Amino acid sequence: MAPDTTHTPSRPRWPAVLTVERARPEGIRSRPNAWRLAVATVCFGAFMGQLDASIVTLTYGSLRTEFDASLAAVEWVSLAYLLALVALLVPAGRLADAHGRKLLYLYGFAVFTLASAACGLAPSLAALVGFRVAQAAGAALMQANSVALVTTSAPRGRMRSALGVQAAAQALGLALGPTVGGALVSTMGWRWVFWVNVPVGVIALVSGHYLLPRTRARTKVVRFDWAGLVLLAVATTCALLGVSAASGLPVPGWSVVLLFGVAASAGWGFVRRQRRTATPLLELALLRVRAVAWGLVGALSGYLVLFGPLVLVPVVLTARGVSELTAGVVLTALPAGFALGATGGDRLLPRSFSDRGRCLTGTGVFLLATGALLAVPLTIAWLVPLLALVGVGLGMFTPANNALIMGAIPARSSGTGGGLVNMTRGLGTALGVALVTLALHLAAGGGTEAGARWSAAILVAVSVVAVVSAWLGPDRGESRSARPGRGVRRCAGRRTTRVSR
Repeated sequence: MAPDTTHTPSRPRWPAVLTVERARPEGIRSRPNAWRLAVATVCFGAFMGQLDASIVTLTYGSLRTEFDASLAAVEWVSLAYLLALVALLVPAGRLADAHGRKLLYLYGFAVFTLASAACGLAPSLAALVGFRVAQAAGAALMQANSVALVTTSAPRGRMRSALGVQAAAQALGLALGPTVGGALVSTMGWRWVFWVNVPVGVIALVSGHYLLPRTRARTKVVRFDWAGLVLLAVATTCALLGVSAASGLPVPGWSVVLLFGVAASAGWGFVRRQRRTATPLLELALLRVRAVAWGLVGALSGYLVLFGPLVLVPVVLTARGVSELTAGVVLTALPAGFALGATGGDRLLPRSFSDRGRCLTGTGVFLLATGALLAVPLTIAWLVPLLALVGVGLGMFTPANNALIMGAIPARSSGTGGGLVNMTRGLGTALGVALVTLALHLAAGGGTEAGARWSAAILVAVSVVAVVSAWLGPDRGESRSARPGRGVRRCAGRRTTRVSR
C-alpha cells in the first residue's frame, strides 16, 4: 500500500475528538509495512471475540450450579450474545461505511471491554444475559469492521494471506478459550472468564488509536432503516428462541410453532422492505452475486461445524467424569488445527490452487473428520486427532471463502460486506450452540452417547452443505467481474466520498 502523503488536519478539539477519526502518526503512516501493523491490530479484535465465544461454554456447569438453572436456560448466556451480534452486524457495517470504520471499531472495543467487566459482576443469570447483550453491541461494532479494515488496508495481492492471519488470530482465541476457561473456572471461578477480556481490550484500544488507518471511501446515508433493523432482529431472535425452546426451555409446545411463524413472517417482511425502501439496511443486489450468496452459505456452515463441538465435547467428557480443565485441553485441538490450516494453507496446498479449489479441499477434509465422529468411540484418544482434522479443514476453507466474498463486494460497501460475513458467522455460531443442545435434549432418553451421535449427524449434514457451497461458488477470476458497478446497484439517498488516511 502506498504511503499516505495527504495533509494531516489539526488535532480535533473536544468533543469533536469523539466523532472524528484520527490519522495515524506520520512515522507509522509512511512505513511500507503500515498495512501489516493495521492487520495486526485488527487481530486483537479477532482474538478477543473468539476467546470470549469459546471460553463461555466452559462456564455452563458452574452457572447451572450457582443459579440453579437448566442447560437450556444457561445456554442463553451464549445465545443472547450471538442473537444481538447477528442482529447488529449489518447495521453496524452500514454505519461504519458512513461514519468511519476506525471510529466505530474503537468504540466497539470500549463498549465490549466495559460490558465484560460488568458480566463478571453480574448478581443473577438474568443480569448476566443482559450484560452479554451489551457486550454483543460492542462486538458488533468491532466485527462488522474487522474484515473491512483488513481488506481495505492490505494490498490486493496480499488479501488472502492477510485474511489468513486474521483467521489465525481467531483460531488462537478459540484455542486459548477452552484451556484458559477450564483453568479459570476450576481455580478462580466463572467470573474471571469475563474479566480476562479487560486487559486485552485496553491494549487493543491504545493500539488501534495509533495503528489503524482512517476510512478512505465512505457511503453517506441520508436515512437509517430502523424498521429493517427491527424486522431483522425479530426474525433472528424468534428463530433461535424457537430452537432453544425446543431444546428444553419450560414453555408450552404451541409457543415453539408461534416463534417459528413469527420468524418466517419477520424475515419475509425484512426482504420485502429492503426491496422497496430507498435506503435499505442490506443491498439485496449483493446477494445476487454468486460468490457472495454461496460464500455466505459456506461461512454459516463452517462456523456451525466449528462451534458445535465446543458445546458437545465438554458435555460428553464431563458426563464421563472428566474435569473442565481436561475437556478444555481436548477442545484446544480444534482451534489449533484451524490455526495450522489458516496460516499454513498456502504451504500445504499447491500455489496454483484457486480460492475455489482451497474451499473444496478444506470442506472435504472436515466432512471426512465429522463423518468419522459417527463411527468411532468419543474418547479423548479419538477426539483429539479428529477435532484437529476438522480444524485444519476449516482453516483452509475460511480465509479463501472470505476472500471470494470480499473480492465480489465494492470497496464502498466493504463495511456492509464485512457485516454480512460476520452476521453469517454469528448465526452459524448460534446455530451450532442451539442445534447441539437440541440434539442432546431430544436424545436425553438414550443418554449422552445417543445425543452425541445425533449431534455428530447434524455436523455431517452441515459439512455436506459446505461442500456444495464451495462447488457452486465461482473462483476468484469470476468474482472480479462482480466488483463495483456490476450486479450491485447504488441505492438512492447515498453518495460516496473519499477521505484521506
